Amino acid sequence: QLQLVESGGGLVQPGGSLRLSCAASGFTFSSAVMSWVRQVPGKGLERVSTISPGNITGYADAVKDRFTVSRDNAKNTMYLQMESLKPEDTALYYCVRVIIGSFDSWAQGTQVTVSS
Repeated sequence: QLQLVESGGGLVQPGGSLRLSCAASGFTFSSAVMSWVRQVPGKGLERVSTISPGNITGYADAVKDRFTVSRDNAKNTMYLQMESLKPEDTALYYCVRVIIGSFDSWAQGTQVTVSS
């Protein structure tokens, strides 16, 4: 059974850092394209970052140079290192498996709140 379990969200002050983790099971993680997606209440989904099986990465302009996505295939885990956090980064963050460009499977979501 496919499962994606996130951890690492929380409350942080502007300028601070957080690292999100996504532990995967039930599928061949090393072959999967994975993304981080976030949602702000009342707004649409935003794809924050994507990482391919070959570690090719992509980022939304809003987070480029501040966020870093990575994966450890030996641990079946994806990470999102977030630096220089801003209040506008406040959102519910989801770890998502991507298949043929579509969001196939979702984790439960973890809240990130950036506030002083």
